[in-house]
Order: sequence, then C-alpha cells, then structure tokens
Amino acid sequence: MKIKVKNLGVLKQAEFELGDFTIICGENNTGKTYATYALFGFLYTWKNFFEMEIGEDKVEDLMTKGTTSINIADYVEKIQDFVDQGCQKYIQELPNIFATNKEKFQGSSFQVIIEEKDIFQIKNNIQTTKFEPSIDVKERFVIFYEKSLESNDITVNFFDNFFDNKKVFDARIFNRYIATVLQRIFFSIIFHEPFIISSERTGSAIFRKELNFARSKLLEQMSRADLTSDLRGILSNAHEDYALPIKTNLEFLENLSSISKKSSFIAENHPKILDSFTDIIGGKYTINDNDQLYYEPKDKRIKLAMDESSSAVRSLLDLGFYLRHEAKPGDLLIIDEPELNLHPENQRRVARLLARLVNLGIKVFITTHSDYIIKELNTLIMLNHDKPHLKRIAEVEGYHQAELLNADQIKVYIAEKAPVLLDGKTRKTKCQTLTPADIDPEMGIEARSFDKTIDTMNQIQEEIVWGAD
Repeated sequence: MKIKVKNLGVLKQAEFELGDFTIICGENNTGKTYATYALFGFLYTWKNFFEMEIGEDKVEDLMTKGTTSINIADYVEKIQDFVDQGCQKYIQELPNIFATNKEKFQGSSFQVIIEEKDIFQIKNNIQTTKFEPSIDVKERFVIFYEKSLESNDITVNFFDNFFDNKKVFDARIFNRYIATVLQRIFFSIIFHEPFIISSERTGSAIFRKELNFARSKLLEQMSRADLTSDLRGILSNAHEDYALPIKTNLEFLENLSSISKKSSFIAENHPKILDSFTDIIGGKYTINDNDQLYYEPKDKRIKLAMDESSSAVRSLLDLGFYLRHEAKPGDLLIIDEPELNLHPENQRRVARLLARLVNLGIKVFITTHSDYIIKELNTLIMLNHDKPHLKRIAEVEGYHQAELLNADQIKVYIAEKAPVLLDGKTRKTKCQTLTPADIDPEMGIEARSFDKTIDTMNQIQEEIVWGAD
C-alpha cells in the first residue's frame, strides 16, 4: 500500500510505502508528523468514508423475497475506485484530524494506492474467508449472513418481525450493513488496526489524574443537565483542541484500569518480549482497584507515582500497556520518536524490541531523530546472513534470530527538500518531500540525515585536535 500526499502541511508532494517496518527520519519541521498523523487518521477513520453499495436488484430481492446472494469477487476490480472515493471524503476530515482550521488544508491531497500485492492478499482473503451463520439485530429487523469456503458468494437473508410491508425500509439501511461485511473482507487485511504513541506522551502520563478528574467533572455536568440543555456543547469541551492521535492517547491513558484487565497475544504466547521490556524500564507498571498508576522498580519494595518516576518510565508507559494488554497480530504500531528521553543503550534495546514485534506480525511505523536506533537496525540487517563469523558475533553480543531483519522488511524515508516532478511535469522542482533511503542487505540503511551531521562534528573535532600550529 502506497500513500501519496500533496500540500499537506510543509510537505509539498510526497509518496511513501508501508513496509513491515517503516521509518521516517529528518530534521525538525520537515513534515514527519504531518505524514504520520494523516496516515493514522486515515487508518483510524476509514470505515466512516467507504461506501460499497450493492445493486438495486439485490436490495429489491432482499426486501421482497427476504434473501439475496452477493458475489464479492465482482467487487475486486472496483477496489481502487472505492478507495479513491473514500480518500476524497477523508480529505475533508483533515482539519478535524489535526484539530486546526480548514484553510490550512486548502488544496491538500491524500491518496491511497492499492498495489498488486494488496490485490493478491484481498483475493486470498476472499477465498479463505468463511462466515459462520451469524445474526445482526438492527433497527427492528434481522440480517443473516453466511459464506462458505467453496464459494465467493455471501448469502444474505432478511427477517422482519415487526412489519408486514418490508418496503418501508430505506434501501440505504441494507447497503450500510452489507457494506460493513464487504469492508471487513476487502480492507481489514491491508488497512491495519493502528495504535499510536505520540511524542506528547511524557506529559500525559504525569497529568493522568487531572485528565480523569476532568472526565469526572464532565460526567457530573451531564448528569446535572436537564432535558433542554445542550449536551453537545458540554461534550465538545472534552479534548476538542487536540489532534486525533493525541486524543486517542489521552483516552488510552484514561482507560488504563479497564485495559489492564485484558491480555494481549504477546502476554499469552511471547512472555520473553515482556521480560525484555521490563529490563528496559527496570521494573513494571501496576494499577490498583482505585485506578492509581504506579511504577515498581525491580528488587525494590517501593511504588512510585508517575510524577516521581523517570522521564524514560513515563515515555514508555503507553508501549508497556500496549504490549501487555492490547497488541494483536496485524496491528500497525505507530511511535513518534521512540527514543524520547531514553539513554542510547535503551534506544538500542527498543530498536531490537520493535524488530521482534515485526517478526511476530505487528507492523511498525516510527519517526526518529536517533542515529542509535538506525545503527542498531543496521546491525540487525547485517547480522542476518548465513556466515560463520556473523553467527559468532551474534552469539557473543547476545543477538537472537527472532530480532534479526531482512532489508526488504524495512522502508526508510528522509524528510527533506529534494527535486520532484510537480503535477506530472518533466522538469523537476525542489520542494519538501520524502525521499526513499537506500537499504543494502550487507551494509544496512543509508541514513544521510544523520551522517552529514556526524561527519561535520567529526571534521570539527579533527581540526581542533590536529589543526593547532
């Protein structure tokens, strides 16, 4: 899946492809956050904008005969059309995604390109998907779906227990519910469930109590409001000034008590990953029945509130709860600056942890300023070859096969000014864009965004040491 954007914040024109592990690096104010937030917003809200209508004859059969059959293979050729239409609607939502005025997105474009490999995945999903008979009770009627492995057809049955005349129902009602089933088959395999950890997370962790207090006050206001009150006005005060990624982070923090009662597939099947995370933060997070959040350092009989804990502990809070309670295969884990407040050694450890998640089937998308993270990922790529000396190094340095990466798993982009073709013209114009970085299986990622700065510093230091008269 490729994403193309135009006139999105400082990004004049850019294109990037999602890999198993996608990285955007570059200097400050170069468009990394715009690309990240726009991607998250799309994956978080796309179901609101996609319409996959069935034919009028199918609706007529459903309303008059009570049954119809839909061949979902007929929709495959229209996939890009559905996506294009959904993206056009999503563009209108960008001001809400970024929590800013719509004038900033005049002329903006956000396009999702469905590639051949995506089509292959979708067709395979169609062939291998089986719907057990299931019933949805909706708006005074019942819809019954069923699909076998031997067929591309979905059988849809309609039962009306409330009205004799089925035609009183608007055809749009049927389209909406059947579209939900079609969306699930076509796009759930390529539009991954996103979980974002924004760069504002450290402060959010400290003020979690205040956030919960604000929520309680809001509920109190609602309970006191009489029937003539404008409840929408009250509700609009909650998180209204935050971009969608930050809102979802705040909501996640507010619900940690209920989230902590769940168990992720990592906690159930891959506990060593949680052990690695515990080593990174030097302890564990706990939350009691009174919704009080603590950090407990290893080998110490103390509990620290978030404002008493280190910035590294607060920075990794969301990731810790995600790994233990929320993570699912096929997720897209988005982290804005995973290196935030971390010592270089812990930056290396986080890079290795993220690589293990990728190899377990979780997609990872990060923005970073960290040369340590890039260099550690390079090590994971360079060690992943069947050579005796590499196996020896991996064993001595404590690297495991589960965290090694192939070069083709990673996509890296540099946010920078570079020549691009504007509006299809042959002459290249220099503008703010995302440039793909070279990734060599033997040498790793060419991170010139960092290399230039490092080379400059080395040159200055060499002059200081050797340039004396």
